[in-house]
Amino acid sequence: MKAARTTAPSGGGRPPVPAQGGGRLRLARARPRLRLIAFGLTLIMLAFTARLLQVQAVDASAFADKAAVNRYITVPLAAERGTISSRDGAALATTVDAYDVTADPYLFTRKQTGVPDAPERAAALLAPVLHEDEQVLTQKLAKKDTRYVLLARQQSPRTWTRIKKLKKQVAEKAAEAGRPAGSASTAARSAKSADGGKGEAADVLAGVYREKHPKRVYPNRELASSVLGFVNSEGKGGAGVEALLNEKLAGEDGKITYAQSGGRQVPTAGVREHPARPGADVQLTLDRDIQWAAQQAIREQVADSDADSGYVVVQDTRTGELLSMASAPDFDPNDISRADPQALGNAAAQDVYEPGSTSKVMSMAAVLEEGKATPLTEVTVPNRLKRADRSFADDVDHETWHLTLNGVLAKSSNIGTILATEQLGEEQKQANKVLYRYMSRFGIGRPTGLGLPGATSGILEKPGKWSASQQYTIPFGQGLSLNAVQAASIYSTIANGGVRNVPSLVRGTTGPDGGFTAAPEPGKRRVVSEKTAKTLSRMLESVVSDMEGTGTTAKIPGYRVAGKTGTANRVDPDTGRYDGYTSSFAGFAPADKPRVTVYCAVQNPKKGSYFGSDVCGPVYKKVMKFALKSLQIPPTGAKAHPLPVSAEKDRSKKG
Repeated sequence: MKAARTTAPSGGGRPPVPAQGGGRLRLARARPRLRLIAFGLTLIMLAFTARLLQVQAVDASAFADKAAVNRYITVPLAAERGTISSRDGAALATTVDAYDVTADPYLFTRKQTGVPDAPERAAALLAPVLHEDEQVLTQKLAKKDTRYVLLARQQSPRTWTRIKKLKKQVAEKAAEAGRPAGSASTAARSAKSADGGKGEAADVLAGVYREKHPKRVYPNRELASSVLGFVNSEGKGGAGVEALLNEKLAGEDGKITYAQSGGRQVPTAGVREHPARPGADVQLTLDRDIQWAAQQAIREQVADSDADSGYVVVQDTRTGELLSMASAPDFDPNDISRADPQALGNAAAQDVYEPGSTSKVMSMAAVLEEGKATPLTEVTVPNRLKRADRSFADDVDHETWHLTLNGVLAKSSNIGTILATEQLGEEQKQANKVLYRYMSRFGIGRPTGLGLPGATSGILEKPGKWSASQQYTIPFGQGLSLNAVQAASIYSTIANGGVRNVPSLVRGTTGPDGGFTAAPEPGKRRVVSEKTAKTLSRMLESVVSDMEGTGTTAKIPGYRVAGKTGTANRVDPDTGRYDGYTSSFAGFAPADKPRVTVYCAVQNPKKGSYFGSDVCGPVYKKVMKFALKSLQIPPTGAKAHPLPVSAEKDRSKKG
């Protein structure tokens, strides 16, 4: 039987499926395809390997250079320093925009600029703008192994604008010569063609940058400079309040990281910023107008007396707040490079000296408080008094005086003061202990409480260490030491009814959130009773108002004034020996309702009189008059009831 015959259809169609039971369908073999895929992958890997070898070995330096030019950099963000203001909110120290001008020395190399003298050219352009030495700038720009140098610190926005204009001009000239700014390769290729190999049009300022670095400014120049201090080149407080409250004022610096290419920030590359936290603002207790008046007065007196230095402290008797701390000589904190190094501190809190007769008020306070005498107690004062190993005298020779205790203070008798304080104990050692206790309560030998850098505590030895002569000199102000703030505090204590307020200088701070935080209340301590304080006030009036008193130069028409003169032998800080004098005057007004204490001291007056009444009495009067007017304190109108100075006159009145 013949098998059926099949014919393939014409036109190249798909062959018919074999009949069931016919030949098997065969698939193409897989191995050739796998070999082809493997071969292709091998070629790709070889290409990657070759490129990797090229990057890591052949072109490694070229890519490293590109990475160096185009990279992320981190720049510090300086925190804005807080403002320091007076009690009325007027700025005494503030911060303005300024910039540090910096550079990347790598971008001044020949490889990056195409010229061998890029540092020299850049320095020549920048020196007149920055007012810096051209050679110094060249050395900085040519420095190796660093990517950062500081060219000039805290330049004004105007200066940076001039630099930006210079950068633009130089970049445009380079572009016109066929050197796109920041392109190292084209710069190198076109150097010869543009200028015969000299490279006059190279972009030599592409690597100059700026960093925001706010500048500290003192708008009133010397005003309160000894209190404010200054900020050093590192941006930290170098003295005064700037140093005392540096952490609060400084805030916290931040930083910003961004991509740069050829000396320019890449705006599309993203920025990572940790913002700076501004410092707190500080408000002081100082009265700007009174500070000015005090500073003018002491400056003029130091000059007129050809003295070494002087201080005026003004204090609110009710609160202990310091309204003024003036020193002469002073300085301009905007430019401390021109200041006398000796004037950079706060002399009113730092200088320690023997006060002389202004400290007699403490001796009188002890005698009155202990009930050993009254203002009318008779004191017979000889011309000389022998005690221990020496003979004591008053500032003038005199016949035997018959004074009241009030008269001893009014005439500032050293001998009378010794005789009065001897009554504090049955024996001298006991009297010394009592006097020491009162002087300590007045704050002598203890910190002032201000915390200012370099402030002294004064010197008051324990009574067991007093020498044979000291136990008689300390009562009238020699053999102990204090500073001007402590001296003012003594009189403020009497004016405040016998209660000592620790002197204060800071009213409070305002944080970045705008919230005001008041300073802690200063400590208080009762030193003597209110009765004793009022009695002392009347006695101090006699010093000024009585014609026999030593302080008549401090009279203020219409006001009742309490005060005390002081003229002490001065210890020369260089030799440690007595040389010259310390002239002083201390007091408060109105005497019957005290509001303001003024203390003045002048060191080593060499021209004219050296007595405290002549040197510091007029300063006290000038500053006190201004303070009373500025604070709008009227006269009380109360009539004074003067205490007698002479015991003989007092006896005649009684008779």
